[in-house]
Amino acid sequence: MALFSFLVAMFVERLKFLPAFLQFDELMRQYQQSFWRVDSLTHTHIALIAIAIPAVCVFAIRYLLDGLFFDVFSLAFSVFIAVICLSHQSIRHIFKKYIQAACRGDVQACFIYAGKLDCHECLKAVNENELGKRVGETVAWINYRYYGAVALYFVVFGPVGAVLYCSVRYYHDLLAMHKVENTWVELLLLALDWLPSRIFSFGYVLSGQFSQGFGAWRRTALTLHANAKDVVSKTAMAAEELPEQSDAPVCVRSTLALLALSKRNLLLLVTMLSVLTIFGVVS
Repeated sequence: MALFSFLVAMFVERLKFLPAFLQFDELMRQYQQSFWRVDSLTHTHIALIAIAIPAVCVFAIRYLLDGLFFDVFSLAFSVFIAVICLSHQSIRHIFKKYIQAACRGDVQACFIYAGKLDCHECLKAVNENELGKRVGETVAWINYRYYGAVALYFVVFGPVGAVLYCSVRYYHDLLAMHKVENTWVELLLLALDWLPSRIFSFGYVLSGQFSQGFGAWRRTALTLHANAKDVVSKTAMAAEELPEQSDAPVCVRSTLALLALSKRNLLLLVTMLSVLTIFGVVS
């Protein structure tokens, strides 16, 4: 049921059916502004309560719906949660604007949109080629953070796991944006990302250049303290053979190559989850 819900959610996300006010980050923004001030989130217990409440609510609703009408309501609720967690049209819109700016040769606009993709290193790029590589790394990271990790948590732990991961991710980004420190939130996201990032990044190895990708994956993934972004982005960069000749603008060649690799990796993940579901490893 979890895999079916995830596949339906991916289909709906691609068709852009879900309005902006029902997408996860927007719902969390409304929830946070209604109940929690940003400065109060410096207190660990308040931050953890704010993070836990959405997951607890999902767990309670799932418990109440369990067994009703042959689990049809429970399935519908799971699909709804999956759609909410996987819908990020704002990120897609920014990336589309970046590609359009590159195609019309507007390098300055490329740097602006690159900065909006949550890539802190993009604006430090010294040339168009470097910018393309930085954005390519960001595409690989976003693909993991907003789709790959959510898929893994959803299939293994159900809607509760997906909502918990997305909540931690949201508050981590919120605190970073307001330059507010909370070590426990950072450690919690680090723990939640540790294993999924290594599993997902190994998919880049299988989807791209195996020898180079495996070398990068081994150096980063087998290092206990390597952060998830380094594991994912460095493995993706090593696994994809960037084209030397292309008609595409310089600042999108690396980006488009890594985007194609990310799509192949996500397809591989869905295939593997399907196989595990068939054999009863995951439900």
